[in-house]
Amino acid sequence: MAQGFQPTTQPQPTVTPKLEEPKFGFNEYAERLNGRAAMIGFALTLLIEYVTGQGVLSWLGLN
Repeated sequence: MAQGFQPTTQPQPTVTPKLEEPKFGFNEYAERLNGRAAMIGFALTLLIEYVTGQGVLSWLGLN
């Protein structure tokens, strides 16, 4: 490095941009609720398969 050389750095933004919350559809509450419902549905499906001894394909008449 040359003597007296100071690397220049760009100042970093201090705040994150504020994004507008959607009025409908993909907002945080809807996504959290959908995820919880999916987990409950999956767990119930596994429980029903275990109790009945039949899988989803049997329920649909494909097996």
